[in-house]
Amino acid sequence: MDFEPYRRELLAHCYRMLGTPDEAEDVVQETYLRAFRAYDGFEGRASLRTWLYRIATNACLTALRQRGRLPLPSGLGPPSTDPDAPAVLAEDWPLPIPDALITPESADPAAIAEARDGVRLALIAGLQLLPPRQRAVLILREVLAFPATEVAEMLGMSVAAVKSALQRARATLRDAPAAGELTEPEQRALLERYMTAFERSDLAALEQLLREDAVIEALPSRTWFAGKRTCVAFLRHVIGEPGEWRMTPSRANGQPAAAVWYRGDPFGVAVLTVENGGIARITVFGFPDLAERFAGEPANRTVTPG
Repeated sequence: MDFEPYRRELLAHCYRMLGTPDEAEDVVQETYLRAFRAYDGFEGRASLRTWLYRIATNACLTALRQRGRLPLPSGLGPPSTDPDAPAVLAEDWPLPIPDALITPESADPAAIAEARDGVRLALIAGLQLLPPRQRAVLILREVLAFPATEVAEMLGMSVAAVKSALQRARATLRDAPAAGELTEPEQRALLERYMTAFERSDLAALEQLLREDAVIEALPSRTWFAGKRTCVAFLRHVIGEPGEWRMTPSRANGQPAAAVWYRGDPFGVAVLTVENGGIARITVFGFPDLAERFAGEPANRTVTPG
């Protein structure tokens, strides 16, 4: 029995359910342990893949009973209109996942695009607003395209209950934004402009990159900002002097991202949501260990003074 070919997709599935890569990895390991122990009783009525998803999904549901939801700041309340307001910190958040961990080992561009689209930050944040069982139904039906009958068997529900849960989940997530329209090279070019502007402390260049409806979230603060004017006012407070910020390109959740250092110390990672050629959202995860996880040392870019 070889479960390894399913590792990447199971990790992506558990990440969608749980919202953090480390928890997802732990549950994948637990899934493998349960599968090894139960393999002699596997009757083959479903495929091995379906059987593994059943084990993984139920392991995720068990894990979710022990903690609350993990929404982004924009899922907790209205935006702040005061960039000078003190940050209100919180401890538990969803965290980004490197594309390299969940991208299929395939040369098929469609498979890669589908995998990335299934872990977009907006989707992960939206899923965290759903009750766990609705979350599982939506992922299994909409993202993974399992038939309702198989989902019902996986979760111990009736087909009617699966359809009802799916309708409620869709209603909650109906306003989730679609994936960006830029190609990956275009996204990379926009990311390069963002990183260069930040490293040069060029506020005017950053302002040009933002959409009018741009949003900034800066975890671990619960405070977030909406609208270009307010976002620019916030950036004015944090942009500092040229050379204080250093960034290196990465990808997270199928989106352009930058690992960030401040005055030589690891700071975190910024994930960009790009829509219609501009930056619609900057989600900053201010957790120092993420800088190294996403990009290693920030020594591979040379930024000339602006």
